[in-house]
Amino acid sequence: MQRSPTRLFLERLFRRRLVLIAALILLVVVVLAVFAPLIAPYSPTGMRVTQRLRPPSFTNWFGTDEFGRDVLSRVIYGGRASLGIGLAVVVASMVAGTALGLFAGYFRVLDAPVMRLVDAMMSLPDILLAIFLVAVLGGSAGNVVLALAVVYTPRVTRVVRSSTLVVRELPFVEAARTLGVSTWRIMTVHILLNVASPVLVQATFIFAYAVLAEAGLSFLGVGVPPEIPTWGTMIAAGQNYADRSMWVVLFPGLAIVLAALSLQVLGDGLRDMLDPKLRKSL
Repeated sequence: MQRSPTRLFLERLFRRRLVLIAALILLVVVVLAVFAPLIAPYSPTGMRVTQRLRPPSFTNWFGTDEFGRDVLSRVIYGGRASLGIGLAVVVASMVAGTALGLFAGYFRVLDAPVMRLVDAMMSLPDILLAIFLVAVLGGSAGNVVLALAVVYTPRVTRVVRSSTLVVRELPFVEAARTLGVSTWRIMTVHILLNVASPVLVQATFIFAYAVLAEAGLSFLGVGVPPEIPTWGTMIAAGQNYADRSMWVVLFPGLAIVLAALSLQVLGDGLRDMLDPKLRKSL
């Protein structure tokens, strides 16, 4: 019996054991975040001052923080905010970057101004630009998403633009122009579908970058407000107690590392599968 294309793709993708492990770790993190109200043993905001800074135990597997809140519950709920912000950044940067890259690559008159703007933005360190934008806009989850989307949109723009420059000169696109196919249809059907692979790979990397950047902004006190449990705000709040109660920063830090690393490894696996040159070596 012939195997379906989806099954064949997954078999090739997960042929590398490291990619399979990364996908399983990411799946566990996502499931915990999505079903946090059903999985978390305690409320993430429930305070029990008499049990503050308790070490890990059977009652509190990850210990408690400076207000007696269960660290495990806060890590699980923190995943909802951190991954949610990362996903929103990916969607926003993908939409904006893909549109800019398509127009810059297809219409030569727009190529120079768009790419000069992209080059100027990419010349600035990501974290400094994000700090500046959040400082101007104000600290909130929505503003963090907006700031990080602005930071990572140029990356997508460059990838889409370079792929569009190649695809627009291929014979099937020339044939579509000759047959009178509208420019909009050529861009969305003939070009966009053929540049989707590098965009998908870039999305996994940006997801990882966004999770790390959100944690960094929250740790510096310019990101998500402290009352919202995210992995970054947990580390920022627990840094003063890390010398004697290391679990308050250890477990949210491990969550960040596992989420970001699994996304990076999964992105590498997708890149190897979708790039014809790399796929031959697998």
